[in-house]
Amino acid sequence: MNDTLEQRIHRLESIEAIRNLKSCYFAACDAKNPAGMRACFADGEVDIDFGAIGQFNRADDLVALYEQMALHPHIVEMHNGSNPRIEIIDSDNAEGQWALCYQVIDTEKMTLTQLGGDYQDRFRRTDSGWKIVASQFVVHSTLVLELGEDQLKKLFAGRRMPMPGAA
Repeated sequence: MNDTLEQRIHRLESIEAIRNLKSCYFAACDAKNPAGMRACFADGEVDIDFGAIGQFNRADDLVALYEQMALHPHIVEMHNGSNPRIEIIDSDNAEGQWALCYQVIDTEKMTLTQLGGDYQDRFRRTDSGWKIVASQFVVHSTLVLELGEDQLKKLFAGRRMPMPGAA
């Protein structure tokens, strides 16, 4: 390794800043904090692909959908990101992957949904620190349960939930 000590420290500081950024994103989602969630993304054009949730080229559009879907007292969420793999491309660009175990309880519909999947992210250093410029989430497993008074009923278990109206 021919990197100087300064370069190695800079790389480690960048990795830790990116790790903290993604942690802040998960925490903001769970705390129902749209401003905190928005602050994790770069201004201007971004590339967000969350599959069935939608594709967005502006973080504000993602946040607007999040406010519509998640900011309800009956929606209780938990984003548990793990196994970060962060690669610093150069002093201002990085890529990362996270495994996600996501759970949402809907206390009106009395359902529990669990998703497992992976985030593929790209990051850019800005004047205000590292920001997400691209994010893709790919679902690997889905479990939906109906929460009864004295029993659980499986509504769906598999890779991905079928889209409504799909044959």
